[in-house]
Amino acid sequence: MEWFTAPEYWMSRLVLQKALAVIYLVAFLGAALQFRALIGERGMLPVSRFVARVPFRQAPSVFQLHCSDRFFAAWAWTGCAVSVALVAGLDGQLPLWGAMLLWLVPWVMYLSIVNVGQTWYSFGWESLLLETGFLAVFLGNDEVAPPVVVLFLLRWILFRVEFGAGLIKMRGDACWRKLTCLDHHHETQPMPGPLSWFFHRLPKPLHRVEVAANHVTQLVVPVLLFTPQPVATAAASLMILTQLWLILSGNFSWLNWITIVLALSALELPGTAPDAPGAPLWYEVVVLAVAALLVTLGYRPVRNMISRRQVMNRSFDPLHLVNTYGAFGSVSRVRYEVVVEGTADAVPREDSDWREYEFRGKPGDPRHWPRQFAPYHLRLDWMMWFAALSPAYAESWFGALVERLLENDRDTLRLLRRSPFPPDTPPRYVRARLFRYRFTTWRELRETGACWERTYVREFLPPTRLDSVVQRS
Repeated sequence: MEWFTAPEYWMSRLVLQKALAVIYLVAFLGAALQFRALIGERGMLPVSRFVARVPFRQAPSVFQLHCSDRFFAAWAWTGCAVSVALVAGLDGQLPLWGAMLLWLVPWVMYLSIVNVGQTWYSFGWESLLLETGFLAVFLGNDEVAPPVVVLFLLRWILFRVEFGAGLIKMRGDACWRKLTCLDHHHETQPMPGPLSWFFHRLPKPLHRVEVAANHVTQLVVPVLLFTPQPVATAAASLMILTQLWLILSGNFSWLNWITIVLALSALELPGTAPDAPGAPLWYEVVVLAVAALLVTLGYRPVRNMISRRQVMNRSFDPLHLVNTYGAFGSVSRVRYEVVVEGTADAVPREDSDWREYEFRGKPGDPRHWPRQFAPYHLRLDWMMWFAALSPAYAESWFGALVERLLENDRDTLRLLRRSPFPPDTPPRYVRARLFRYRFTTWRELRETGACWERTYVREFLPPTRLDSVVQRS
């Protein structure tokens, strides 16, 4: 079938595959470096407890069959190795069927991690990586030009990501309709970046322009992805520029980066496609069958998207083949942060020597300027933002975090920027307090050198010692 492939997208496919492999690498690297403290044998939410109560059909994963820290580490580092092989172009050296199997490996491996990751892996970009990664299996390699149907399905994912996010904003917080959300968002977003202070201090009229441009990019431009060239390329380019703007303004894990990867499916990048034979019949049959399956399964995310009760970031099947996306349907007006402290004093008093634990990404010391971490995902830091919104978000894991801090647990402390206690001298008590944070003004920044100003609100967790945490758990 002559219509089946699109040689003009040869270079676009190549760049898309390389970029997706890099995101896979970042995802597996984060899993390898953080899993012990989060979901390991002595983690805050151990995999072993999860698989004991959740059947395989609800959460298919290799860890349903066997789970140990050593096995998980080997699994995650193997995922890193496979991702590096894909970045290096090993798929191009294999026969078509071999390349497809190679691309299937990281998808299966990361699915196994996400399906047992619980709260730590409940973010929309996990499903987005899996949905995109599954389609990448059928993009082909140097033996065949990119299949048109797969390119359009990738654009369809991008459409749902952007259009769904635009709809939930218009249906959600009134500040999106009033064009005022960015008066607050740069300051209250989960994990500000090094430029977020400056974005927050932009003139309010410019914030209105930002919001209006966001509505156009999310509600109008996505439709143009399915138009002929060069309109589709222009639409995708505009979406990429918007994502780069978001990358500069905050830390959103790999959400913005994988959105850019999806936009590459609509770009006609310059480059000469080598002469390749037509697609083999078996390949055409497989691709069309998978496309038919995904279109059929896509009914539910479409129904959700057009519903007045639209929800964000939900998967409609345990394989994460089709999902719904969205972000910031509502925007916080005030930023709260949970500050965790410990003391070595035998009796905890208000005037005791309380020392603050410093996290890598979330705001803590007002003088510490935010750093750039995305596309790397600091999972504990993100969940601490949710904990500050409501203690209910932290109910399942915060007690375990406090217990690990009271033990000076090495793996947990590795998730932090700095512990105030020596490795051989754990604190006797740990407490948590809730503070209100705001970005300083230009004048305050010059006078104090601090980018944040914080005010005590209330107690989040009273002084707690190890034996009391163990009894409660």
